[in-house]
Amino acid sequence: MNIMMRIESVCAALMLMASMGMKAQEYKIPVLENDEPMATGQFTPDWESLRTYEVPEWFRDAKFGIWAHWGPQCVEGSGDWMARKLYIEGEYQYNYHREHYGHPSEVGFKDILPLFKAENWNPEELVKFYKEECGAQYFFALGNHHDNFDLWDSKYQEWNSKNIGPKKDILEGWAKAAKKAGLPFGISFHADHAWTWYEPSRRFDLKGEKRGVKYDGWLTKEDGYKLNADGSEKWWKGLDPQKLYQQDHDFSEGTWDNGAIHRQWGWQNGAAQPSQEFVTNFYNRTLDAINRYNPDLIYFDVTVLPFYPISDAGMKITTHMYNHSAATHQGKNQAVVFGKILEDNMKDALVWDVERGAPNKIMERPWQCCNCLGDWHYNNSVYERNGYKSAHTVAKLLVDIVSKNGNMLLSVPLRADGTPDEKELAIMKEFGAWMKVNSEAIVKTRPWKVFGEGPIANADIKINAQGFNDGQYTKAGAEEIRFTQTEKALYVTALAWPENHTLAIKSLADGSSLYPAAIKSVELLGYGKVKFERTQDALVVTLPEKLNNIMPALKIKNLKP
Repeated sequence: MNIMMRIESVCAALMLMASMGMKAQEYKIPVLENDEPMATGQFTPDWESLRTYEVPEWFRDAKFGIWAHWGPQCVEGSGDWMARKLYIEGEYQYNYHREHYGHPSEVGFKDILPLFKAENWNPEELVKFYKEECGAQYFFALGNHHDNFDLWDSKYQEWNSKNIGPKKDILEGWAKAAKKAGLPFGISFHADHAWTWYEPSRRFDLKGEKRGVKYDGWLTKEDGYKLNADGSEKWWKGLDPQKLYQQDHDFSEGTWDNGAIHRQWGWQNGAAQPSQEFVTNFYNRTLDAINRYNPDLIYFDVTVLPFYPISDAGMKITTHMYNHSAATHQGKNQAVVFGKILEDNMKDALVWDVERGAPNKIMERPWQCCNCLGDWHYNNSVYERNGYKSAHTVAKLLVDIVSKNGNMLLSVPLRADGTPDEKELAIMKEFGAWMKVNSEAIVKTRPWKVFGEGPIANADIKINAQGFNDGQYTKAGAEEIRFTQTEKALYVTALAWPENHTLAIKSLADGSSLYPAAIKSVELLGYGKVKFERTQDALVVTLPEKLNNIMPALKIKNLKP
């Protein structure tokens, strides 16, 4: 996403939120609860109530989750946002779609949906692999994306995976697999932005032999009853394309500006305002999934919450999630709801999510980074050019995030058939082998007095919009050191193996106020005790030859002075 556009959107959104204040407010588009009543209990849909939320200990302990960001946009293998970009003339996804599937006036995204078969998908096998071989402590599935297609037997969206494509309830399969593996289960919902995200589907080519021919975003249910040119019936007869594309409304301002979607993400800057019917439909769909599959975590790809601040839908979904969790966990809320681009006082009510990035300091409250091994949706070109993050990169990002009181949720893209490719498997197996040895420096740890030392740790690294600064952290080498702790030990992880086999840890120098206690022994995880010398400048540790191709983690016992 365009960073400057996102920054502009953030500034506008924050100004709008500030103008409305954190007190009780009236909403322009209040959600209707006629079909799916919000669960009642400890929490009510206002900031004062939601700020009494406490992050559950299981999430603070977990540190690492895996996300199956997987759905029909993986069919073409052209990457993220293909269901939008196939309608943007000149984009790679448009060119790929036109060459391999047809012109978007004749073959739109609706026609890709039946090709999503998930024929080799084995959720139980995948989740078991994520837990046992990769070290995942929780698992996320995609509920719907901006493409507005529900990946379950949805009561409120006819365009769903039970009716079309796999003819399977995908969320049900994932939920059962997670429960069997004993992993907390999360669902991500993104369809609230379909309203503006799909606006290019109403465009037409500006050049070429198809110039002026409308794309299929204009189609209605009635069009489905018209015969094809060869006299055959349309496959989607009886379905309403507008329930997928949601384009029966006025255009947003500057709708032909492909970047406007980012500036308008928080429903400002001329974005077409959603109808109460659309807002309520998203609310109903989300509560339907919560009530059916009892997720432990909910992720929203939005500024703050869905439709905030123009509607109370997101506030009521969050309230329902918290109260529902308490009702199913002996009166104690164990749920986690993520929001992006939060004011500080909102971080008491929600868990802050940072996309592809991290703050460069220890956060007082737990937070999460969502990142991806490659592209968000499966991308053939990433595979072909070996563009995946290495196991080493995944590990260094994780260690850095955990040192700052965060968790990392890693998307491992799946092909349309429901399988990862062999390159992804090799990377995750290598990372998992490292985790089996070094997870005690990560899982169930807490931040130390400082998160780390080194040139990057000492730098002023800003978050761009909702994140997008992870490229700074992927550059980290052996001079970058990160700290975590438990009650019994301090863990020191260098983000690469030093070439000279010597690690100098300045924060643990003799006489350091950070660690005044004596250091009796230093252990290299997976190896045993190693030689060390504590000088006035640093704790100098001598390491053996590389145990792996990732990084060393040290354990120091006896934290008390």
